[in-house]
Amino acid sequence: MKLRSHFLPTLNNQEVEDYLKENDVIFVPVGPVEMHGGLPLDCETVVSEALALLLAQRTNSLVLPNIPYIYSGATASGRGTVQLSVKGSIAFLNEIAHSLLRQGFKRQVYLSLHGPAHMSVSPMVRDFFDETGVPILYLDTIILMQKSKLISRDPIEMMQQFDAMILAGYKLRNRLEDVPLTTEYSNYTPQSVERFNQLFSSAYQSGAIGYYFGEHIDHAPTRDIPTPEAREKIAEEGMAYLNELVELCQIEKKLELMKDLEAFTDSLKERYPWIPSNK
Repeated sequence: MKLRSHFLPTLNNQEVEDYLKENDVIFVPVGPVEMHGGLPLDCETVVSEALALLLAQRTNSLVLPNIPYIYSGATASGRGTVQLSVKGSIAFLNEIAHSLLRQGFKRQVYLSLHGPAHMSVSPMVRDFFDETGVPILYLDTIILMQKSKLISRDPIEMMQQFDAMILAGYKLRNRLEDVPLTTEYSNYTPQSVERFNQLFSSAYQSGAIGYYFGEHIDHAPTRDIPTPEAREKIAEEGMAYLNELVELCQIEKKLELMKDLEAFTDSLKERYPWIPSNK
């Protein structure tokens, strides 16, 4: 079917009902509202929504946007940051997942370009499976980018590439003018917490030990955006990265595997009546 929009909230109810007769896929991008150098507070949410939109366009699927409030992490030292607890974020996302399943969305794909998002999403995905027997997916794009050559290993170049992806996200969401022109956040300095890196690297992405950033610039230096023309050029650069990330996701294959995994799970229920999802 031809969708008037890929964003669920912009459709009317009958359009969603019609979609669910043919498809059960929905992409759920999540992110924070947190300090991020010279960029808007919702930048990691917006870039996640943009990636979800590209994946939905590719698969003729829907997106549930506007989930910008999950656990942020060390950025709580900035007063622009909205900090939910990890437990609160898990509970919030669990409510959304259960509602979507009741509505008919069995293949739910959660994704984020926010580093600590896994702390909120991964536990929800596992608990949801034990509660319902339905396998939903967390697509950790940070892992995808780290495993590929998409993002540089040089920290300064990596941040510039990520800034470009963020601006591309704002352009895709028709909000590029929300990104302010700035040249005052671009000087890279070592993070105030750098001496604790041996502790931070003991586990994955903010999951090793609790800490807050000591300086606002710790998260994160922002490349110079001196003019509207420069902002547009950086966004165009970022689109190339986002399109490459879409390819890395191999989303068609993953959606097919989700169907297969559901059928495999159903085949186990009679053999193993004690598994949690049988209760």
